[in-house]
Amino acid sequence: MLAKDDILAALAAVPGPDGKTPLPQSGAIDGVTVRDGKVFVAIKINPAHAKAMEVMRSEAEAKIKALPGVASALVTLTAENAGPAAPAAGHGHAAPRQRPPDARPIPGIDKIIAVASGKGGVGKSTTACNLALGLARLGLKVGVLDADVFGPSMPRLLGITEKPDLAPDGHKLKPLEKYGVKVMSIGFLVEEGAAIVWRGPMVMSALTQFLREVDWGELDVLVVDMPPGTGDAQLTMAQNVPLSGALIVSTPQDLSLIDARRGIAMFKQVAVPLLGVVENMSYFVCPHCGGRTDIFAHGGARHEAEAHGAPFLGEIPLDVRIRETSDGGVPVVASAPDSPQAAAYLVLAARVRAALFEGQGASRPAPRIVVE
Repeated sequence: MLAKDDILAALAAVPGPDGKTPLPQSGAIDGVTVRDGKVFVAIKINPAHAKAMEVMRSEAEAKIKALPGVASALVTLTAENAGPAAPAAGHGHAAPRQRPPDARPIPGIDKIIAVASGKGGVGKSTTACNLALGLARLGLKVGVLDADVFGPSMPRLLGITEKPDLAPDGHKLKPLEKYGVKVMSIGFLVEEGAAIVWRGPMVMSALTQFLREVDWGELDVLVVDMPPGTGDAQLTMAQNVPLSGALIVSTPQDLSLIDARRGIAMFKQVAVPLLGVVENMSYFVCPHCGGRTDIFAHGGARHEAEAHGAPFLGEIPLDVRIRETSDGGVPVVASAPDSPQAAAYLVLAARVRAALFEGQGASRPAPRIVVE
């Protein structure tokens, strides 16, 4: 059976960053994952020498792929973030930034959108998953990148247990596909529940490769399920990926809205258009008596969107069917597309499509969907 020692033995023939010391002895290997013939290796480098290190990365990847029993290999370069932070503008507020020149388009992908939240636990991944399925039902070619490296959810949400293979070109990974949507996630390469203890630069290197070294083919929209929060990973992703827009997922309660404001501010800082705000767990309708309860209050996300001049994209109910289908790997938009629960996501998808391709419609008041 293929093991970590086999990988390290193969890499002994590859010179490390100094050009002389064998890679395993150089101290540059920052992680090795082997599972079902899929190999993932991270190499730590000086960011100033990133371009020169590409030859080493390619050679290492080739040595691993040549091993018997290796189905696919992915080698990434990681680096500590160097250099001082940009100074803030007057009164402690950072000045709006321009999109950096390296945020270059990805061939074949028309639009890339981020689904984000200021904090975890607000249903961001469930929203991203059903939004992607809704866009596909509206006739678009859609992919999903699970960028939440520390807590990947797409394998469970979409019921995917397979592992990605190499694309026909032998260099890129082939995304998996479910319900007509292409999907890539770090969860396909590591054991479910395994702790992923990576530095920020390692995370960004992996995400960059998932964007640019995956054979996405032709896509109208790539939905990126962002990590929660507004830290370095989120900022770097927003600055270095050509995002067409972002939407913020929040519950109506004040604690969630405080963090949603941070998410809105972050995207404004990095010059990413805000598609709007979604209120998840907006209300609960009892399946027995039909009575409605606003468990987390109600309307807070709508008011927050209005306060920031952002579109309000809709209300998603707190509903047991959404929870059951998500946990079961059969999202409600795919398993019950004509249900009231799916209707809420389809409203969201229609508004996002309008904002991306028609430049209109997203700012109109979203209809209220009530689950009977």
